[in-house]
Amino acid sequence: MTEKKLNLLRSIRPLATRDYRLLFAAVGIEVFGTGVWTIVMVFQVIALNDSPLALSAVATGMSLGLFVFSMLGGVVADRFSKRRIIITVQGGTAAIMSAVAALSLTGTIELWHVAVASFAMGAGSAFFYPAYSSYLPQVLPPEQLLAANGLEGALRPTLGQGLGPALGGIVVGLFFPAIGAVIVAASYTVAFIITLFLSRREHLDEPVAPEDRTSMWGDLRAGIRYVVGTRWLLWTLIFGSSLALIIQGPIEVLLPFLTRDRFEDAEATFGFLLAAFGIGGAVGSLVVSSLRLPRRYLTFMIACWGGGTLPLVAIGIADSLIVMLAALFIVGAATGAGVVIWGTLLQRLVPLDMIGRVASLDFFVSIAFMPVSIAIAGPLSLLVPVPVIFVVSGVLPPLLAVIALTAGRMRQAEAGRPLDAM
Repeated sequence: MTEKKLNLLRSIRPLATRDYRLLFAAVGIEVFGTGVWTIVMVFQVIALNDSPLALSAVATGMSLGLFVFSMLGGVVADRFSKRRIIITVQGGTAAIMSAVAALSLTGTIELWHVAVASFAMGAGSAFFYPAYSSYLPQVLPPEQLLAANGLEGALRPTLGQGLGPALGGIVVGLFFPAIGAVIVAASYTVAFIITLFLSRREHLDEPVAPEDRTSMWGDLRAGIRYVVGTRWLLWTLIFGSSLALIIQGPIEVLLPFLTRDRFEDAEATFGFLLAAFGIGGAVGSLVVSSLRLPRRYLTFMIACWGGGTLPLVAIGIADSLIVMLAALFIVGAATGAGVVIWGTLLQRLVPLDMIGRVASLDFFVSIAFMPVSIAIAGPLSLLVPVPVIFVVSGVLPPLLAVIALTAGRMRQAEAGRPLDAM
């Protein structure tokens, strides 16, 4: 067994506590359901209205839900029980997805139903992930956070961008979107039931006493002041929002139509393309989590995200499925590696009582242009050829990464806050 595998096993073994296993299982099942929903949503919309404009409008709903509630989600996570937030979100999403499945099965579903469901799923994520991000440092020591984030980083692309979309594509291709919607509803219901068994963590899980609270607006302003005053954090978020504007729309809206134009079995092929992205993300996450945190952790993270978009050029110019699969695998691996480092840095460098707000601000800034990107992707494709859009999406982020590294003074920040050394 290689040294990297031994390091990974040694780092993962202490994580096998009851609450962590339960939470890990719930997140995994939820992520799988979300991955299936990615395919169900696309082809349910196409079945109702075969237009990139319609898909842009509906796909915007999830990002809009994240955008609208992301700021509030972090404040709530820092003020109230993380466990209750997690349970509430999972239960609410399960109920909404069950309603969508029933509408689809009965043939009464309309475009606005799908849009509302996407919005609700995005809103749920805006509350769930700040609570989850601030929950982990309470139950795990700092040296285990990289391994935990690595496991989640592998889980999310494997199930959410790999197995979920692949199965969703097969199910929708063989049957119809309603069967996929049933799978999504069942996944969220199981995840909700699992979270009910999470233990109360007494003083860690209880909300702040009323007499100790500031106003929610005061909490929000404190979080914003912290981000603005932390240069590396601010410029990472600026870079992340720019990245979302450039690549989110082409991948979510234009890739399905590009796939349909190039390949006969569009549903399954699109699912496999997303699966390649997911598998790459899992590999990148596991490799990074098996090592110590890089000495130049910020430089490494920005380089992964910026340089990792270059293979999108191949998506634009290559008609070969093998080439497209390989390109998305590389993009996924680079993205996954950067996300693991990012999650760990938030949990190790940000004060514990500020993590929820910083995580929500991360959501807010990172997705600020996501709805815009998705909304304009369809209309833009009517003016600019889709392959050209993918080429530009691949070459622009590396240039922005250089700007972020310089303006954010990332090397000085790394030198001033050394963590683990490779």
